[in-house]
Amino acid sequence: MSSSLVETVDVEAPVEVTWALWSDVTRWPQFLSHVQKVAVIDDRTFSWWLALPGADKVFTAELTELVPQERIAWRTMGGVEHAGVVTFHHTGAATSRVALQIEYHPQGFVEHLGALTNLDSALANYDLGEFQRMAEEAVGTD
Repeated sequence: MSSSLVETVDVEAPVEVTWALWSDVTRWPQFLSHVQKVAVIDDRTFSWWLALPGADKVFTAELTELVPQERIAWRTMGGVEHAGVVTFHHTGAATSRVALQIEYHPQGFVEHLGALTNLDSALANYDLGEFQRMAEEAVGTD
């Protein structure tokens, strides 16, 4: 069974700021609550350490698309089946919309439960809220 989610957030920060924050994969643990650590392997490959209730995982992913200030896409390489894309949209001179789309194959009881109850969407919304806060704080400190 495949599961997917699409979530968006409007940010009081220009695309340049939201792009800079998300394009640095080592910063993901600062706003993605389930990501404990990201280690860069090379310019297109990185490892993630995830901590979810009853489902800690480590996997390697590759960037499949990187269009500055427009798109970042990735997919896992073996083991966990997970792919995602984040798109960045200008909504004004100093505002943007960030859209997150994830496709994954739940494994185990906890992941299946999260997909069935939309807990995965709630977690994504929470994380996008944290991302929004960080991007808006970055603008406030310039």
